Parts: sequence; C-alpha cells; structure tokens
Amino acid sequence: MKQRTAALPILAIALNAMLWGLSWWPLHQLRDRGVHGLWATFLSYMLTVAVVLLWRPRTVVELAGNRWLWLLMVVSGITNACFNWAISTGDVVRVVLLLYLMPVWSVLLTWGLSGERPGLFTLLRIALALVGVMLVLQPAENAWNQLVLPLPRSLPDGLALISGFSFACANVLLNRLGNVTAPPKILAMFSGCMLLSGVLAVTMWQLGIGQVQLPPALGSWYGFVAIAALQLVICNLCLQYGAPRMSANTLALLMSLEVLFAAVSSAMLGVGTLDARVLFGGVLVVGAALLEAYDHLNSARLQATSPPHDGLAG
Repeated sequence: MKQRTAALPILAIALNAMLWGLSWWPLHQLRDRGVHGLWATFLSYMLTVAVVLLWRPRTVVELAGNRWLWLLMVVSGITNACFNWAISTGDVVRVVLLLYLMPVWSVLLTWGLSGERPGLFTLLRIALALVGVMLVLQPAENAWNQLVLPLPRSLPDGLALISGFSFACANVLLNRLGNVTAPPKILAMFSGCMLLSGVLAVTMWQLGIGQVQLPPALGSWYGFVAIAALQLVICNLCLQYGAPRMSANTLALLMSLEVLFAAVSSAMLGVGTLDARVLFGGVLVVGAALLEAYDHLNSARLQATSPPHDGLAG
C-alpha cells in the first residue's frame, strides 16, 4: 500500500511534465492570432485566479498572512512569465532544455538553504541529465567531435535560464510550505503569474518595446486562452500534490520528462527538429528522470518492508 501511495506523487508530476511539455501549442496558436506571450499569460492566469477566488474566497486571507506565500508569488510570476514569453518566441526544444538546467539550481539551493547534501548517485543522475542537455543545445553545424559549452544566444535563451532558476526556487519554497493547504499556494502562484506578466505587458506596450501590442478585440483566440487556463489548473494541482511528497532533487529530475513531451510534440507538428544528437540527449535526460523515479519507489518499498526498530543499538 505504501509503495502504491508513493507512486501517486510520481504520476502527478509526470502528468504535470506532460502538460507543460505541450504548453507551447496554445501559446503558439495565440501568437499566430496576434496575442503576445505576455498577454496570453496574463489572460490565462486571470481566469485561473478568478476560479480560485470563486472556489475559496477566504484564501486571500491565508495568502496575506504568510510571507513565504508572497515570496512564492514572486518566483512563480518570474518563472511563468519568462517561460511563456520564451517558448512563444523561441525554439521550443531549446527553451525547454535550457529551463531544465533547473536540477543544477535545485541542488545548489537545497544544499545552501537546508543543508540537504546530494548523494553520489544523485550527482551522477544530474550529470547524466546535464550531458543530455549539452548534446541537444549544440549548434546544428557542429560535428560530434566539436562539442562546445552551450551559452545563451538570444532573448528566449536568457528568459529560459531565468525561468529555470526561478522554477527551482519555487520548488524549494513548495517543500518549505508542505504544511500549508493547496488553495493559498495555488492562489499565490496564479496571482504572481498574472500580476507580473500583466505589468510587463502593459509596460512594454506603453514603451513600444518588443512589439508587444494589445490583443485583437475580436478573433478566434478566446478558446485558446481557455485551453491554456485549464492546462494551468491541472498542472498546478499536480505540482501541489506531488512536490511536497518528494525531495526537490527528485522533483527536478522527474520534471525533466517535459523535455521528451516538448521535443516529440513540436517535431510532430512541424515546429521542431529531432536529429540523432537531440534524440540521444533526450534519452539521457529522460533516463536520469526514470532512475530518480525508480530510486524514489525503491526507498518507499524498503521503508514499507523494514521491521520496526526495537530501540537497541547494533
């Protein structure tokens, strides 16, 4: 029973990763209809905030009284505003993989803030994932014997890196907030995304920066905002359930499954390319996530089958 229960957080995070891996699609549909990624983020999160407030109006009181929830609001806003902006304007696979340098940030943050030292096996799994990321991010013209350290080469690259670091911060905060019920955490995350993306969109529109224009008054884009909002609700419910039930390092590696879903879906729909190097790198990233899931389940099985301690040494 304990092993089956331990699998539920893994399944929740896997579903979260799949939906995030497909999140580029409604954003690209909105972009093609004249809705910038920041406006798309603002509008979709505005709907989700409204749903939460209608569901639990007193959640505002819980949010106002917890400083850690305010911090979660800030880092969540940075994560999603940067990610949606990047993925709606940049190469889907590259943006997602740059986001998944997150395991490095996660390990450093948990080590520095809580003293949770990563074991050798965890470091090896992270190294495996990072090698996969480096392979995928190599310039297409480079041969296998001409590998170079991948560096940000565009605004979407930089936004994806910022998003990955903020995502790791949010995961650490969710672990700290494990005793807080889901509604105030969801409201904090949704509100932060809505407010930050809205402020950025209005500011850039007023200053004429980045070709951020007001969305068309009429058009076929309303339905895609609703799809994006529904996707966000499901993703965050899964994250709220799964994240407090595993370590930040486990969460970071499981979430790297998003890479697989993003790469395959973008290639199938003609907005991404999967060559041999990308496929091999993706296998390494996903393999690291699967090893982490196996270790998590194996630890739960050992705890379930181990006899109770009798209090004696030896």
